[in-house]
Amino acid sequence: MHLAAQIAAALVALIHVYIVLLETVLFNSRGRRVFGLSKEKAEIMQAAMSNQGCYNGFLVAALVVGFVHPDPATASAFTVFGLACVAVAGVWGAATVKRSILLIQTLPAVIGLALHFAA
Repeated sequence: MHLAAQIAAALVALIHVYIVLLETVLFNSRGRRVFGLSKEKAEIMQAAMSNQGCYNGFLVAALVVGFVHPDPATASAFTVFGLACVAVAGVWGAATVKRSILLIQTLPAVIGLALHFAA
């Protein structure tokens, strides 16, 4: 079960690496298409999306610390913190932006948390 929890957390981290890239360096190309924004709307939103990408990067950082920290208790705390933050951010995103965020962000994070606590 521990391996399944690690795989789930790694998947959540990878999803968020992709989201960071979409919201920052790829925003004017692939990001704009993924988010369904016109060129004009994307120009207005670019700075805010880049800022949001920065925050998503912090979620990735917490999950990465959970993988690399030598103390198991501290590593576990970072993993739980990272997954919980992703789950809450996903619920908020689904309520305020697009419901599919529940499936893309929240569900993998909740599965990761469940597997982590079951391990």
